[in-house]
Amino acid sequence: MKRILSIVVLAAALCFIAANAQEQATPKKVYNEDLNPLEQIDQALVQAKAEGKFVVCQVGGNWCPWCLRFADFITNDSTINSVIEQNFVYIHANYHPRKAGEVGQALMKRLNNAGRFGFPVLVILDEQGQVIHIQDSGLLEEDKSYNKEKVLHFFQNWTPKAVRE
Repeated sequence: MKRILSIVVLAAALCFIAANAQEQATPKKVYNEDLNPLEQIDQALVQAKAEGKFVVCQVGGNWCPWCLRFADFITNDSTINSVIEQNFVYIHANYHPRKAGEVGQALMKRLNNAGRFGFPVLVILDEQGQVIHIQDSGLLEEDKSYNKEKVLHFFQNWTPKAVRE
């Protein structure tokens, strides 16, 4: 009986470890599906204008593993995160190409049809709300993640200071 109990306890412990590892391996969801992305952009522009920053719209959704990976990647790299915090108001604009509706269509129109590059797609807006760059995030990928140098280079080249010099 002790042997069976030991096996049951061991199996339960392994299940707990596996579930915990899976939870840690899955990046957290960052897109708020209840927000209107057009209003989200408008609010970010007010903040960007007040702080002398640009807006980065990471367009995609919680349905997109690469979108979540990118959000996790930039959050966990202190160098990239610092460049973003100093120069950008960063938002996650929720969009699903199969469920776009009127708001999704208006979002794509406002962002110069950025979805043509796939998801996530990164759109840089100046403080006036003009699209100044659309970045295909696929060009920043490496293996099953992203390349730090490419991502850092992208953000550094689109800071307000870099654009205005």
